[in-house]
Amino acid sequence: MKISEIFAPTLREVPAEAEVISHILMLRAGMIRKAASGVYTFLPLGYRVMKKVIQIVREEMDKKGGQELMLPIIQPAELWMESGRWHVYGDELFRLKDRHGRDFALGPTHEEIITDLVKGDVRSYKQLPLLLYQIQNKYRDERRPRFGLMRGREFIMKDLYSFDRDQEGLDVSYQKMYDAYARIFTRCGLQFRPVEADPGAIGGSGGTHEFMVVADSGEAAIVYCDTCNYAANVEKAEAVPDSGNIAEEMKEMQEISTPGARTIDEVTGFLKVNSESLVKTLIYQTEAETIAAIVRGDREINEIKLQNLLGSLHLEMADERTVREITGAAPGFAGPVGLSEIRIIADSEVMQMRNTITGANKTDTHIINVNPGRDFVPERIADIRLVKAGEKCPRCEGILLEARGIEVGQVFKLGTKYSEAMGARYLDENGREKLMVMGCYGVGVSRTVAASIEQNHDQDGIIWPMPIAPFHAVVVPVSFKDEQQLKLAQQIYNSLNDSGVEAVIDDRNERPGVKFKDADLIGFPLRVIVGTKAVEEGTVEIKHRRTGDVRTVAVTNAVSVIRKIVSDELAESMPSS
Repeated sequence: MKISEIFAPTLREVPAEAEVISHILMLRAGMIRKAASGVYTFLPLGYRVMKKVIQIVREEMDKKGGQELMLPIIQPAELWMESGRWHVYGDELFRLKDRHGRDFALGPTHEEIITDLVKGDVRSYKQLPLLLYQIQNKYRDERRPRFGLMRGREFIMKDLYSFDRDQEGLDVSYQKMYDAYARIFTRCGLQFRPVEADPGAIGGSGGTHEFMVVADSGEAAIVYCDTCNYAANVEKAEAVPDSGNIAEEMKEMQEISTPGARTIDEVTGFLKVNSESLVKTLIYQTEAETIAAIVRGDREINEIKLQNLLGSLHLEMADERTVREITGAAPGFAGPVGLSEIRIIADSEVMQMRNTITGANKTDTHIINVNPGRDFVPERIADIRLVKAGEKCPRCEGILLEARGIEVGQVFKLGTKYSEAMGARYLDENGREKLMVMGCYGVGVSRTVAASIEQNHDQDGIIWPMPIAPFHAVVVPVSFKDEQQLKLAQQIYNSLNDSGVEAVIDDRNERPGVKFKDADLIGFPLRVIVGTKAVEEGTVEIKHRRTGDVRTVAVTNAVSVIRKIVSDELAESMPSS
């Protein structure tokens, strides 16, 4: 195709609305345009990339026995009420009414409607297992859409749902999808890590993994072991309790005045102690109760872990009035000793501490030499803290490292959460009725496109991996006025396309510098420069976008050289098995 005919309005300036590099470069490279906050139009080049990712996803789903269908975007509220999610999903659910006043939702996900479909037509164990998937637009009313395609209100997603007879069958389906996802992101040319994760609003009692593209701009923090394969989102990462000073002899408690010392830093500075010797007490409010959560002074509460432990739908820090009512003190002076009106949830590490320092539930007062078990007894003891780099791995003797990641896929073991709520049952070989066991598996297709740019770019623009580049090569005649250059460029361009290489030709009457800048900005993997040497010496230059290497080859060999580079890189992206 001719560049002059492609609708790709490139921009020289950085758009004011853009925050992250993928958003900036997709706007500048003429790949997307904003229609509304969190809603984007894909222009031809951007959509070509999208289609390539979709094709890779489709091929890998089909290889694993997935059957593609298309579910409605508009979903009746009755199904969400049946599952129990209509009132708990939150404000991210786009809700609407038809002319008759009936409630509907724009699908952010499709567990309810696929479960309803399957329960209506699957009766026997002979019809299981099933792997059903779709690739479709999803809708979530994000409070603050941002980062372009990374967190939008409309996005493209592949979602597959597995229906099995039992847990063993689910384990097989889960592993199929786990393996397929590894192949998908490998074929897309991405560096990624599967990490243990929290299931969030999807729910389910089984395991879940997120597939994270490693990038400095990632919203999620992940930790991974320097020795074994353990990796987890920090929301899920298991904490190994420090052995602490449990062998130390217990001392007698004593109240001390700490005027104005509310924060950990203020208390440690006032008392000239380390934060590891303090216990931090935080008061939380759920939809059902107020609780106290305690961790070591240098640790942070993992609110996802705490919320899951409590089984609550909502969790937030209690306001000042509630803190004063519960503790009798100003915020900053809460402590577990004598705190009898509410439940105390202690992090496991706290129980390894001796002669610690806590708030006294009196303003401007703390207690020293507080000992868990002797001076207070928590109702629950569990891992409720955030894990940080440098801590011990929960699986081996290694040390945890930290990185940022962009979630591009997630696999869930749902179990019977939806089948039980919605009555999805089958008859086994003995005629007994049993619940189907489900899993769900999502790939953020549009997110994958953005994540690829976050991982593959430089100061000049995008560096597409060969498998998902909009075109493999751009042929650039240096002089628009030189008919021989144009003729040779056209011949190379035609031969490339005839040989299976996806190529475009920059036929615009522009200066060479403009053409080169646009080629780098858009990110074509190969640039074929047809200049005076092509006419005088019969040679062209082939520049590799990723490495910057430039090769001079004979015009007669150019097509075969380019075809080999493209085929080699496509082959390298294919997993070995």
